[in-house]
Amino acid sequence: MTRKTGFVWHELYMWHNTGNYAGVMPTGLTVQPYEHAENPETKRRFKNLMDVAGLTDQLIEVSPRPATEQEVLMLHELDYLERVKLLNETGGDAGVFTPMGVGSYDIALLSVGGVIELVDAVLDGRVDNGYALVRPPGHHALPGMGMGFCIFCNGAIAGLHALERRGLERIAYVDWDVHHGNGTETAFWEDNRALTISIHQDNCFPPDSGGMDMRGAGVGEGFNLNIPLPPGSGYGAYEATFDRVVVPALEAYAPQLIIVPSGFDAGAHDPLGRQMMHSTGYRELTQKLMQVADSVCNGRLLMCHEGGYNAPTVPYFGLAVLEQLSGIKTPIDDPFVQILQGLGGQNLQPHQDAVIQQAETLLDTFNP
Repeated sequence: MTRKTGFVWHELYMWHNTGNYAGVMPTGLTVQPYEHAENPETKRRFKNLMDVAGLTDQLIEVSPRPATEQEVLMLHELDYLERVKLLNETGGDAGVFTPMGVGSYDIALLSVGGVIELVDAVLDGRVDNGYALVRPPGHHALPGMGMGFCIFCNGAIAGLHALERRGLERIAYVDWDVHHGNGTETAFWEDNRALTISIHQDNCFPPDSGGMDMRGAGVGEGFNLNIPLPPGSGYGAYEATFDRVVVPALEAYAPQLIIVPSGFDAGAHDPLGRQMMHSTGYRELTQKLMQVADSVCNGRLLMCHEGGYNAPTVPYFGLAVLEQLSGIKTPIDDPFVQILQGLGGQNLQPHQDAVIQQAETLLDTFNP
């Protein structure tokens, strides 16, 4: 079944300049210059593959706009906003591992605004679901500090927009980026209007973040679920996590909107992760999310792009997700999928199953 799938894109997203680095390390006389890990290439190649596959023209364009300062201040502190605004003219670092170039503040506002516009398109029924291919990413950004390449917490701000300005009472996040979604977690730490779920590689980034014991506080206690999977987890572990923890939690909570901070750095061969996901896996996880969205929130599901740093493979992960969201199969097949599916350890392993069994106990005290 085909769906009306919205798509957010703007060329300026690719103009956010993360500078001359070696991966994530500043260059100098002892570190040879190369490129920053969060450079435009993975996202640009994702968009280019969609164009070549003929999919872009079959989606519904959702034009981004800059978020207002008032929208950003729903989450971020005024002092931080002013600091980032000053860096717009010079470039610099907005926090921890968050380089900015000239104009990056303006582009970050456009990134937030793109996700907000997609939320409105879904809630207004102009689209059934959607994908915001935005940059810079957002899920690590804290109220008073940028972190992990993220200037503003795009998905969290868009969720607050849905709650505060569109009248929703319950939303949910399913973050499948390989790194812990600490920014989204912080945004709703004491707020039971959002169920925040993060499936990430155990203790990858940020350090000592994303433990299973981090459950929220106050009225938000119990509404934050972290599933830190061991390094080397393949689709078998991700499938079990969704079937046994993520889907039951969503069904119990019954959100009116599901937002997926969509990083593809859990894909095999990513330089900043050590998991083994592949395009078929991302396609099937998307299908699971669509099924639960159909049952609890009239299919209201949207994704905002986060990480993913292996330029050859990320476009095929993204294409698989967009094909599943839209119900449109293109003529393009993933040339990497057989190689990645054939990696040893793709099936659920006993030590991974033990972690998922522990995560299942989080549902015992989950009482939405």
